[in-house]
Amino acid sequence: MVQGCTSNAGKSYLVAALCRALSNAGYRVAPFKAQNMSNNAGVTAERLEMGRAQIVQAVAARVLPDVRMNPVLLKPEADTRSQVVLMGRADAELTALPWRERKPRLWPHVQAALHSLLAEYEVVVIEGAGSPAEVNLRSSDIVNMRVAKEAGAGVLLACDIDRGGAFAHLLGTWHCLETDERALLKGFLLNRFRGDAALLAPAPQWLEDQTGVPTVGVIPWLPHTLPEEDGFWAGESNSGATDGFIAIPRLPRVSNLDEFAPLSGLARWVRTPAELEGARAVILPGSKATLSDLGWLRQTGLAAGVSRAARAGIPVLGICGGLQMLGSAVGDPQNIEGGGQAPGLGLLDLQTVMDSEKTTRQTTLHEPETGATLTGYEIHHGVTEAGPGVQTLVPGLLWRQGNVRGTYLHGLLENPAYLHAFLGWAGLEAPDPIPALDARLDAIADAVKANIDWNLMLELAGGSHE
Repeated sequence: MVQGCTSNAGKSYLVAALCRALSNAGYRVAPFKAQNMSNNAGVTAERLEMGRAQIVQAVAARVLPDVRMNPVLLKPEADTRSQVVLMGRADAELTALPWRERKPRLWPHVQAALHSLLAEYEVVVIEGAGSPAEVNLRSSDIVNMRVAKEAGAGVLLACDIDRGGAFAHLLGTWHCLETDERALLKGFLLNRFRGDAALLAPAPQWLEDQTGVPTVGVIPWLPHTLPEEDGFWAGESNSGATDGFIAIPRLPRVSNLDEFAPLSGLARWVRTPAELEGARAVILPGSKATLSDLGWLRQTGLAAGVSRAARAGIPVLGICGGLQMLGSAVGDPQNIEGGGQAPGLGLLDLQTVMDSEKTTRQTTLHEPETGATLTGYEIHHGVTEAGPGVQTLVPGLLWRQGNVRGTYLHGLLENPAYLHAFLGWAGLEAPDPIPALDARLDAIADAVKANIDWNLMLELAGGSHE
């Protein structure tokens, strides 16, 4: 099991790397994360919803994504409200319960999913969430040390050394653990290290003297485009291209971030209207709280800025929640995402009403503008009706009104034909394509394996297959 001193310590891609490395070594491997809090979600072949990070970890393990690998998915809609997705389906009753009252209801599902995977696979690589040192959450824990104890898993504790204070994070976390929890801790991982590892001495030995736990890996900074739980594939930087770029408003409840990875350095996340200056195209991304994020667009002035860009002929694309915002009106009469109604930006003659029935499916469509067959997935509560002013390119999925387009298809830009067409409309050259996912997984697995105590990993996995 990989746990972290903090959120965003790199747990997700470390688990993906270990899944691929163990699969390469001949093991039948599955990933597992009991509870994932993320709006970065995908859909299985069974039309069930799970975290994108666990979908990629399943690909790393060379197995089909299965909701048992992520039995509980919490999708934040506000600071104090999250939709509960249990075994792939949104559960309105659990969503309505207070945080701590959910846990007794969720734990049996976590147990069943975990033991089912343990019975079916030789190795299960488990990802924790946040930090096991959050003592205020220990009594309701269903994702960190309670899972480790349930599985009898050896725990690797990772910290992001690039943030600084790594040894304090590791020592402090160790001090916050109970005695039986410390017994499961098999090694510390210093993750995202830049520089000369020889300069770390004598700190790793000092830490082992304090805790009895060795440092078993110093993982270098590994640039990658694998989805994190809720991290930006391109970070928080606005250091994208300056000679023409694609602006993406950084919505407070933005979802499905990794689908923009093919844009590479052409993408720039924006928070103010001034940052739209010079954009060759604008993309409104998905949102888990469409009405709330639409209000944010207006408060920041970005709504007016996007409208001005559209009137100036700049291509505008809305994906899922972004599509809904581009329409003439959005309503939530059933309080699915917090309730209310509001006018949209009015750039597409569409009206959307949130429905309690969530659409989740993998989708293939023929796109008439490019003539290409496109694949992706849908996750939305909205039901959208088209008016006479908009051209329906694919019923229920893709619309166009002049230079403004909207779609419910997540993953649209991961189709090379559409990516090249969209960049052509923007007058931009396509960036170098990112390597195929399998190649990226192999590269990160090789890098992690080379910088970790691999014999310990094999010991924890139950012996060598190599």
